[in-house]
Amino acid sequence: MGRSGISRSLATTLLLAAHIAQAAVQEDHAHEPYPVHVQPGQTLRQALQDATPILVEGRRFHGYTHWNVHWNFWWHSDDAGRCRITRVTTRLRTRIQMPELRTGSAAQQTQFARYARALHQHEQGHVQFGRAAAQAIDQGIAALPEAPDCPTLERQANALGQRLLAGQVAQEKEYDRTTRHGATQGATLD
Repeated sequence: MGRSGISRSLATTLLLAAHIAQAAVQEDHAHEPYPVHVQPGQTLRQALQDATPILVEGRRFHGYTHWNVHWNFWWHSDDAGRCRITRVTTRLRTRIQMPELRTGSAAQQTQFARYARALHQHEQGHVQFGRAAAQAIDQGIAALPEAPDCPTLERQANALGQRLLAGQVAQEKEYDRTTRHGATQGATLD
């Protein structure tokens, strides 16, 4: 299961630098495990359901990825008022919540290891949607043509960013649907 967060920022610093905008994506990734303790007589599935802190639209999930793309851009305005992007910085932040089995039988430990590998692979797919959004936004804003004025350029840049985010969010929802939240990738329990 994954969800994308959307935020944006704008810096209006005027730069007299190069005609081609410089762009860079910075990534910050966090991992937040939550403990799972299998009680006597309890199945691994039951222990995971009891332990998960992840509740989305009334459904419990064992893994979750939240990603957020934040962009800044700078521009230069010439004497005629025409405006062009000179620099873009884009930041991708991800946070993956995953179970960490603390107690359980040897068979449950083995089953959990297989399940956790597949679940992690699925969650990494969600990270890729955030990465694709960040790179597309970074490159797209940097490549915007000169605008007749800076307010127009600002609107164009932010509209492009929002459009690209929406596209990745739609693809991410389809990813969860087609993989059945990782089940087709092996994230299943007996």
